[in-house]
Amino acid sequence: MTKEKTEIDKIKEGFVAVLPIVIGYFPIAMAFGLLSKNTDVTFRDTSLLSMIVYAGASQFMALDFIRAGVSTGSIILATFLLNLRHMMMSASLAVEFQDMNKKFLPIVAFGITDETFSVISFNKDKINLAFVLVINILAYSSWVLGTMAGYLVGEILPASLQSSLSIGLYAMFAALLFPEIKKSKNILFLSIISAVVYVILFYSKIFTSGWDIIFGIIISSSIGVVIFRKDEEE
Repeated sequence: MTKEKTEIDKIKEGFVAVLPIVIGYFPIAMAFGLLSKNTDVTFRDTSLLSMIVYAGASQFMALDFIRAGVSTGSIILATFLLNLRHMMMSASLAVEFQDMNKKFLPIVAFGITDETFSVISFNKDKINLAFVLVINILAYSSWVLGTMAGYLVGEILPASLQSSLSIGLYAMFAALLFPEIKKSKNILFLSIISAVVYVILFYSKIFTSGWDIIFGIIISSSIGVVIFRKDEEE
C-alpha cells in the first residue's frame, strides 16, 4: 500500500514538473503543423515527423529545406548534426539513470529534448523511472497532438493568432528557467554566458547552422562545470 502511494506521488511530481512543457509544446507544435500544411507536406508525413523525429528545431529547419528544394539526404544529415546535442544530454544524465530498468532506457532516451532535459536536470533529487516516464510521455503527447491539431484546424485561426503561436517557445523556456534562477545566482550567470556564447557563434558565422548550437552547448556546459564545481568546493 505504501509502495503504491509512493508511485502515485512520483507520478504527481512528474506531472507538476512537466506541466510548463505541455502548455508550451502544444501551441509551438500547432505552429509547426500549420507551416507544414502551407509547405504542402501531407498530414501523414507531418504527423510522422513529430512522432519519429520529435525535435522542434530540426522539424522547422526541415520545412525550410523542403521549401528550398534541398535533397532528402541533406535534410537527414542536417537534422542529425542539429540533434547531436541530444546525445550529450543523454550522456550527462546517464549516471542518474543507472538504477533504472534497462528495458525502459530506449524510451527514456527517446524522450530527451532540450526542455525535458532541463526539467530532469533541475530535479535530480526526484529522478526515478515513474517521474521521468511521466515527463517524457506527456511532453511527447503534447507535441504530437499539437502538430495534428495545427495541421487540421490551424488555418481557421485568425492570422494574428497564427503568427503568435511560436511565442509559446520563449514563454516555456522562461517558465522553466526563472524558478531555477531564484534558487541560484550561478544559474543566472550561466544563462547569460550561454546566450552571449551562442550570439557570438551565430553572428560570427564560424560554424554552419546546427554546429553553432552544438559548440555553444559544449562551451557553455564546460563553463558551467567550472562554476558549479567551485561552488561545491566552497
